Amino acid sequence: MAKIDPETIGTEAGQTYRVTLVPPENGSFTLRPQLPADGRVPPGTELTIYARSNAEYSLDAIYYTENGGMWGAKSTEYMIPEVTIRVNADLRLGASFIETALIANLRVTQDIVYARPGKKPLKYDVYSPVGARALPAIIIVHGGGWSSNNEDIMRGLARELAKGGNYVVFSIDYRWINTLDGDETPNSMHQLIEDVFGAIAHIQAHAVAYGADPGRIALTGDSAGAHLSEAAAVFSPSIGAGGFGEKAGVYEFRPVYVPPNKSLDQVKEEITTAIKAVAPSYGPSHAADFKGFLRQTDTSYWEAVSPIRRVPEANKRKLPHFILRGSNDTLITERMVQEYVEELQTKGQEVIYQEVPEAGHAFFDWKPDAQSRATFEQYGVPYAAKMKAFFDTIFYKTPN
Repeated sequence: MAKIDPETIGTEAGQTYRVTLVPPENGSFTLRPQLPADGRVPPGTELTIYARSNAEYSLDAIYYTENGGMWGAKSTEYMIPEVTIRVNADLRLGASFIETALIANLRVTQDIVYARPGKKPLKYDVYSPVGARALPAIIIVHGGGWSSNNEDIMRGLARELAKGGNYVVFSIDYRWINTLDGDETPNSMHQLIEDVFGAIAHIQAHAVAYGADPGRIALTGDSAGAHLSEAAAVFSPSIGAGGFGEKAGVYEFRPVYVPPNKSLDQVKEEITTAIKAVAPSYGPSHAADFKGFLRQTDTSYWEAVSPIRRVPEANKRKLPHFILRGSNDTLITERMVQEYVEELQTKGQEVIYQEVPEAGHAFFDWKPDAQSRATFEQYGVPYAAKMKAFFDTIFYKTPN
């Protein structure tokens, strides 16, 4: 008999929610208790799902999807084989599986907490090749309009970049903008950038344990994460304790994590020196293009969170870029990306810009639904390979 939580029962007598089971591929799952024929259960019903993979496959995630959220539907995922879920909405429930070969040579460590500046613990996952030692690190910043998703959505890209054993890959989370995390005090864009800096500092402090070189880092991200990865790359010389806009003309970022044995100046120097390349995908570079997400209306604040305004001269600091955008992307226009490309070129920076024919937005996302996975297979896999090839030219180029 399913358990019912009295506090979650609706006020209307006889209220129920529909649970739809998604047929699995390359594995199976069982449900306790079994659903009634119509799939409808009372609010608060607890369902336990147990997943099992077929030969040569491994569990990717148990998940449920419900309507709502920024993109019309939101999924919650668990990377463990048995989960108990309490039903308080109409749900699609299932389990997904991947080829074991994708992770056979990886040591995956999940949910490492690096800071907790608000209600949500900030964390990252690590994809470390077995036997890794002093490998370059790639840090991925996820997208989602600065207001949805977490590091899990980039695990497809993380696995592709770690494939071959040349990189340790870190996929990081950060606070959501405004009060979407449930924080009483709204989060501002500069604080999200400070989260990224905190994650980088934490990764550097613990890199050796995962086989990574803390002094060789590449950044990548998609959509909102593209903006944040660009921001971390170009704004690192502005790490400091002077506050962000509290004094006229002073915009300094204080990472949410600073190693206890290091000063802010040391963290600034180590992050700035370590970042060797950036690969932002389909993201905006100027706050005028995402002002709807900002509470601040003064243009000085906008400029201070716009990477396009702080690109360094290449003769002072090299920041090679590899930039992607889908030709059918209706959210991030050609103009948004091209302006950043041109600014990089003006400053003498190496930049490779490729449009992905017929691709839309968010083709690097890894979600449970079949369409997202097919999109990733079509565009994400081959262009992750191109991105990795670009990183190879930075970290593994043959000396002349």
